[in-house]
Amino acid sequence: MKAVVYRGARNLGVEEREPAAPGRGEVRIAVAYTGICGTDLHIYHGDMDSRVGAAAIIGHEMSGRIAALGEDVTGWSVGQPVTVLPTRWCGRCAACQRGNSHICHAMNFLGIDSPGAMQSSWNVPAELVLPLPEELPLDQGALVEPVAVAVHDVRRGKVASGEHVVVVGGGPIGVLIGTVAQGRGARVLLVEPDATRRAVAGEIGIEAVDPTAIDVAALVDDRTDGAGADVAFEVSGSAAGVGTAVEVLTARGRLVMVAIHPRPREVDLHRFFWRELELLGARLYQRDDMAEAIRLVASGAIPAGQLISRVEPPESATAAFTALEGGGVMKVLLDWQEGDQ
Repeated sequence: MKAVVYRGARNLGVEEREPAAPGRGEVRIAVAYTGICGTDLHIYHGDMDSRVGAAAIIGHEMSGRIAALGEDVTGWSVGQPVTVLPTRWCGRCAACQRGNSHICHAMNFLGIDSPGAMQSSWNVPAELVLPLPEELPLDQGALVEPVAVAVHDVRRGKVASGEHVVVVGGGPIGVLIGTVAQGRGARVLLVEPDATRRAVAGEIGIEAVDPTAIDVAALVDDRTDGAGADVAFEVSGSAAGVGTAVEVLTARGRLVMVAIHPRPREVDLHRFFWRELELLGARLYQRDDMAEAIRLVASGAIPAGQLISRVEPPESATAAFTALEGGGVMKVLLDWQEGDQ
């Protein structure tokens, strides 16, 4: 089998390894595609070395087919298309005990805390596997996990039909949040400086504007008769994005913090006080978010195929990471199907 191995900041290698047989309660998946996400970029930059060990196999957005069943595994068939819920929780901590196992205090996130999906053969606990429809192309199936992020974020923001929603940041997650929110009947405005990403958003029916060319807050005020947006999603990870997300909100508006901000940001807390705003964190999805994501992708409600910009072999992993890092692309996938499964 092949694996992309993280060896340190900006250092990826491809290794040949012997595939292990699945253990008790596990399935072995022949991985078809692995997506590269913002968290993977943080790892690539060396920002998560405290969690990611040496010679780690990263990645958690994926699709594939079951290749073998471990002992005591039932209900699955070899060849069945699947994806993986990449979170294992302890069941004992305060978060788990309160029904919030998706933000477990001792979370084992596959692809960060343990081996992930950037390998052609991946053993995972059977309880984390979800079936994909046979008719769903596997490249689109690899987008189920980021769609689940968007589903969770929109649910966290309690987006309702007719509400004005501003999404700050038009990368893959931002565009997916806009698509899910629009599917709920919201009126969505996407804020993104990158022309390619704005064009992709426009092609799938999401209005996108350049914050360097217009006054976003003034535009939102004009669209809402001076009221402001009901919900804003901060997905850019930038200080300017935080400022925009706060500025556009109506009285008692909701700000959903989606992006990972590696350092503290200055926030206009007086505006939070004055308008009685709410700040909501949105970290990880739950199993029902994944199930809804599968439904949305399989039904075509999420135009997954249009969001895939590049597909590269594992040997071009560094080029794939560099392309995503540089902007101008949406989803970048690694294709494992040419390798040994």
